[in-house]
Amino acid sequence: MAPGESDLKILLSSLEPILHPDIFVFLTVPNTTIHQASEDFHTLQPQLLFQETEGTTFVVTRERADSHGFTNYVFPCRMITLSVHSSLEAVGLIAAISAKLKDAKVSANVVSGFYHDHIFVPDGREKVALQVLQDLVQAN
Repeated sequence: MAPGESDLKILLSSLEPILHPDIFVFLTVPNTTIHQASEDFHTLQPQLLFQETEGTTFVVTRERADSHGFTNYVFPCRMITLSVHSSLEAVGLIAAISAKLKDAKVSANVVSGFYHDHIFVPDGREKVALQVLQDLVQAN
């Protein structure tokens, strides 16, 4: 069993969302470019790096993307970290959060780290997302 909480009711009542101050963006770089210039990409200090067949996705602060000359980024967003240490095997947490955010018309890109889940929501919609999460906590 993976470490962390897996009981959905406990998870939802213990979310403790934290809004990060930076604006993040998503960008992609062809994998061949990554292998040729890996040192340059290290300085982007990505919050997230995910390799796909089509290219490598980076989630970085907009400030770092701009300073590195990337202009082809998409989805300026804010990151909300759920402080609760959720198990990677927990069932229903992301579904419950996604359903409530959908009802509030807030798109969300969710990433699960070893300890926490992180929700990327469009810049300007973070207050709505935080209220949705607080409402979930209070309902549980």
